[in-house]
Amino acid sequence: MPVIDDANVDRASKLDTTSLSDALDRLGIAGQCLNIKPLDHGFRLTGRAFTILYGPAGVPPGTVGDYIDDVPPGSVVVLDNGGRENATVWGDILTWVAHKRGVAGTVIDGACRDTHLSRELGYPVFSRSYSMRTGKDRVQVEAMNGTVNIGDARVNPGDILRGDADGVLVIPRAHEDAVLATAEEIDAIEQKIRAAVNEGQTLAEARKSLGYHQLQARRK
Repeated sequence: MPVIDDANVDRASKLDTTSLSDALDRLGIAGQCLNIKPLDHGFRLTGRAFTILYGPAGVPPGTVGDYIDDVPPGSVVVLDNGGRENATVWGDILTWVAHKRGVAGTVIDGACRDTHLSRELGYPVFSRSYSMRTGKDRVQVEAMNGTVNIGDARVNPGDILRGDADGVLVIPRAHEDAVLATAEEIDAIEQKIRAAVNEGQTLAEARKSLGYHQLQARRK
């Protein structure tokens, strides 16, 4: 697979979702994808969004999608199934092909299935839930590479997705430099707090001296 050279994706990959979430809060950006969780707490993903929007199946029903061959390596497949948990839109064949193609992972506002293969391959899937019930003839692809909503967060094609054990969030492309710089500042201060406590300060002293309680305060 080709090497993905994207400096901001690399920066995001070095930050936890907690620091990034605090940065989003500080900047007044709603990027946390609420209630979307990893199938395995060891899963991590970072990459730019390739988005798919689903809707209820028509008559005759449309396809759930053969888009996977068009997803660039290093991207994150982002599936907006409207939070549906009664019809899955991701399973073992998609997991296998995505893993083979070097896709960075999959994020679903809805349900997936065949979770064993995701864990076996170490292919990161983040979803609202999982089930065995297929989405075939129940939902269909409505649009590709448009704006979608994942756990109350707006995701546009090319936005950065970052996921870890605490969940997943989106860094809007228009704000990614500011979000990343703020998250790096927050992370650096938290590391200094740990070092100060290690050297004998109380947590209260370290937090006060390093301005911890203002870290997440929204900028005016």
